[in-house]
Amino acid sequence: MFYRRLLKDTDFTLLIAVVLLLGLGVLIQASATTNMPVGGDPWYYTKRHAIYAVIGLVAMFGTMAVDYRSFARWSKFIYAGNLLVLVGVLVAGTSSMGAQRWLFIGGLSLQPSELAKVAIILTLAAQLSRRIDRLQRWIDLALPFLHVGLPALIILIQPDLGTSLVFAGILLGMLFIAGARWTHLATIYGSALATVTAWVILHLKFDVWIPLKSYQLNRLIVFADANIDPLGAGYHIRQALVAIGSGRLFGKGLFSGTQGRLHFLPMQHTDFVFAVVGEGLGFVGAVAIITLFFIIIWRGIRIAAEAKDPFGTLVAAGVVSMLAFHVLVNIGMTVGIMPIAGIPLPFISNGGSAMIANCVAIGLLLGIHFRRRKITF
Repeated sequence: MFYRRLLKDTDFTLLIAVVLLLGLGVLIQASATTNMPVGGDPWYYTKRHAIYAVIGLVAMFGTMAVDYRSFARWSKFIYAGNLLVLVGVLVAGTSSMGAQRWLFIGGLSLQPSELAKVAIILTLAAQLSRRIDRLQRWIDLALPFLHVGLPALIILIQPDLGTSLVFAGILLGMLFIAGARWTHLATIYGSALATVTAWVILHLKFDVWIPLKSYQLNRLIVFADANIDPLGAGYHIRQALVAIGSGRLFGKGLFSGTQGRLHFLPMQHTDFVFAVVGEGLGFVGAVAIITLFFIIIWRGIRIAAEAKDPFGTLVAAGVVSMLAFHVLVNIGMTVGIMPIAGIPLPFISNGGSAMIANCVAIGLLLGIHFRRRKITF
């Protein structure tokens, strides 16, 4: 009876799309990194990515096996533990490339801000599920914004602007599904965007203090015109566009691209991995990757609509918001329509913590779908 239910109630469309992306991710990582040997091993990053993909699958099925409603009962402890770990990163974390984002545990490097996204989805869903359709007034939005704003601020201090922006995307999607007025949300987010834009202009014109590192500010500036600093901050965008454009319809073939293989493309295995896809697999391959992401997001929306309780609906909405934001911004910054924000492409970019967090998020979706109706046996 259990196995029959497992076959009947598992969302195999979602599962297959994720497994295909994981497999393609290993292949793309091999193409992007075999010319970047570590300790003489050209397959270092590929093997690392494959190991984390396997760990992610285990985490995904483990999360699916747990009744997602139990996370609501433990939401306060999850939130407190999340804040404690994030503060621990500021106190005892390891720095790299000017940012203090990592903890070393048992010889393994962990980036808590990636796992914090899932924690925030669960804890915010628990909070909002108790206030469904009671978010009509401005004051009603204060608690959810504080709930997300506190960990986002800690992450911003690391500094990690990209992940902080993901939190904003998660909050927007979940508040909308929970019943907040779209006019209120548009006013808040529109005002925030206008304020940031004005602040940057005032900084450039009158040297007004701004809480951004110089490289973060440069990324915002070159978004308007990459030719402003073609060999500096604009170099990433220009090389990514060259790589994608050179792939044309069917691509040069993986392991055959020039921009990536000859080290012209920066961060080709992390932030700009989609440029490797475009160069190696061309327009057809890029569309195939985007289609798989579309399937995952579409299934996530269906799962949110079919969930049997508000908590499940909100968790699914949070996962969809997170993944959609990642895909939109990562691909968008690669093709020059979004600022460079340091946001990885799920299941494709190299990064163990992000891989595990994304797989856990998919496990939540699978678990919600699996328990979408009451079954007696």
